[in-house]
Amino acid sequence: MMGSSSVASAEKPHAVCIPYPAQGHINPMLKLAKLLHQKGFHITFVNTDFNHQRLLKSRGADSVKGLPDFRFETIPDGLPPSDPDATQDIPSLCISTSKNCLVPFRSLIAKLNNSSSFSVPPVTSIVSDGVMSFTLQVAEELGIPEILLWTSSFCGFVGYLHYPQLMERGLTPFKDETYFTNGHLDTPIDWIPGMRDTRLRDLPSFLRTTDPNDSMIAYLLREVERSYKPSALVFNTYEALEGELLNAIRTHFPLPPIYTIGSLHLLLPKIPQNESMIAIGSNLWIEEPDTIKWLDIQEPNSVVYVNFGSITVMTPQQLVEFAWGLANSKQSFLWVIRPNLVVGDTAILPPEFISKTKLRGYLASWCPQEQVLSHPSIAGFLTHNGWNSTLESISAGVPMICWPFFAEQQMNCRYSCVHWGIGMEIDSNVKRDEVESLVRELMEGEKGKEMKMKAMELKKKAEEAATDPGGSSWLNLDKIIEVLLK
Repeated sequence: MMGSSSVASAEKPHAVCIPYPAQGHINPMLKLAKLLHQKGFHITFVNTDFNHQRLLKSRGADSVKGLPDFRFETIPDGLPPSDPDATQDIPSLCISTSKNCLVPFRSLIAKLNNSSSFSVPPVTSIVSDGVMSFTLQVAEELGIPEILLWTSSFCGFVGYLHYPQLMERGLTPFKDETYFTNGHLDTPIDWIPGMRDTRLRDLPSFLRTTDPNDSMIAYLLREVERSYKPSALVFNTYEALEGELLNAIRTHFPLPPIYTIGSLHLLLPKIPQNESMIAIGSNLWIEEPDTIKWLDIQEPNSVVYVNFGSITVMTPQQLVEFAWGLANSKQSFLWVIRPNLVVGDTAILPPEFISKTKLRGYLASWCPQEQVLSHPSIAGFLTHNGWNSTLESISAGVPMICWPFFAEQQMNCRYSCVHWGIGMEIDSNVKRDEVESLVRELMEGEKGKEMKMKAMELKKKAEEAATDPGGSSWLNLDKIIEVLLK
């Protein structure tokens, strides 16, 4: 089962894996690190001090104790202390990591290389998040290979890749505030190779600014520029899902080799893991195990799963609209409401909503999402369209109602609804009547049945890519290992 590119222990290579410090980036990086470990690599996994403390709180010491050849280290993120139960402010975190993490990361690599312990071999490669590209400088100084794992969809990455052209064409930054509402966002984007039926509003949302010196645009332009420099680019997607765009970009751009290894959560179980490895987890909130027990007593295909991920925030009014839409749909639901979901406030649901839905609704603060989505009682997913959530839904054959919040979630929504036919978009200005009608359509309507069929087709292709010995993702994992061993 170990595959052709497994490595003998006598010559153990050492990969340092560093995710961007947010939940949706840590999850796929940890899966890739576990795959490399099972293929014979010594792994050092680098979290920020802040997230290390969150992991200790949510999962206990075993989650970061590691093994002799799978160790955890930390570096500071450069930000002042903040709410330990919430994701840090993303723009602040982006700017801070790009400015403040290079020196501590370099020092950590030096410490690992100067270790007197025989159990820590010299660092031979770096596996970095696509938006932690300051690490490329360290790889270059040491003369070792580095790959960048972009945790976005490939279509989302292509949106970022074209930020320079968006600026050259004067499409961003916006000239004034009216551009948010005057139809400018509906400008067709018909000049990106391999990308069809796209509007400006579908591209990653950081372009929606009137500030010519916008710090996030500057940050993303720099990260995109550095995407041309690593030994390879890796994406948690699969060829049958985004092949048209992958082939077009491979043809038109002088990027390094692009390898798809998704869905990572399907690939990982193919390789045997011991109990200690299974105990190493990445959830920064405490999971409620009773969610699965509740799903076990529901009818097959009867439950709508609702989760807006680790970063999305909403107003109290939006929360209430979602609540009454779910209540009025008369459908059963499992709704994850994490502690900081509502902007600057506690998420408080109307008492009447609680009493009206108590027999068919389950509210949780966090849950084991992969397990939930693959549960037979789940029929649909009301989601923010983060890439992990979108791909996990596709891989489970579950159609979606899409409420994208920011970054490339708009792109994932567009592809889900228009290109893959497995989603229906909900207006950002959410209203209970629309929630009710879309949930009913998803669960009972003809469009819902059609979306389910398409989702099941994509699930089959996801499984072929990740679990068949000749599958594209399975083969690409070996190619990545060859790159890291050069």
